[in-house]
Amino acid sequence: MKCSLLNHPLRNSISLQLKLHPLLAGLDDAAHAALLGIMTVHEVHRGERLLEQGSRELSQFLVLDGLLKRVVTSANGREMTLRFAGERDMESCYEAWQQGGASGFSIVGASAGLVVSLSMSDWCEVLERHACVQRAFQHRMVLIGAAIVEHAVGLLLLDAPSRVQQFSCKHRELVERLPHKDLASYLNLSAETFCRVTRRHRPAAQVA
Repeated sequence: MKCSLLNHPLRNSISLQLKLHPLLAGLDDAAHAALLGIMTVHEVHRGERLLEQGSRELSQFLVLDGLLKRVVTSANGREMTLRFAGERDMESCYEAWQQGGASGFSIVGASAGLVVSLSMSDWCEVLERHACVQRAFQHRMVLIGAAIVEHAVGLLLLDAPSRVQQFSCKHRELVERLPHKDLASYLNLSAETFCRVTRRHRPAAQVA
């Protein structure tokens, strides 16, 4: 379910959450109030697709609760998860917007949660008007890009047990929150291989 933030019954608490979001923390009250008027609230269900790969309706997403995942689908229909975004994180179509193209990935609910969005055109106007938001956003984009590259290198260099062990060490909180299917997709493993590896290395992986 989605609706305008100003019409949402929890708009006051959502507004307070947005003031604490790292991307928006530098805004004054007037700028924050103006931003609320162009935002949409999504009460996300697990598996719900907020953005389809190939879509030109591009948006900026801010996660208040729950988890999103960035998913790419190959020509033969195989899905692979590129990253997860949890509370106080974001997902963005900024690069596709800058290139005048369509989204190269889907954004899907990895768990139930609460997400706010605004169009990329509105978001880019916010970036132009508020240098503090632009700096925070650009810094986060650099970190996200570096993490995706690091993960891709790991998929090439590490075998299945090493991938599982590395992920469980770096992202212990996600191991406890995500289904095996999502973790297997992120590690580019079949669900069967992931289950076999975690059974064999259960003390290291800490997966129930």
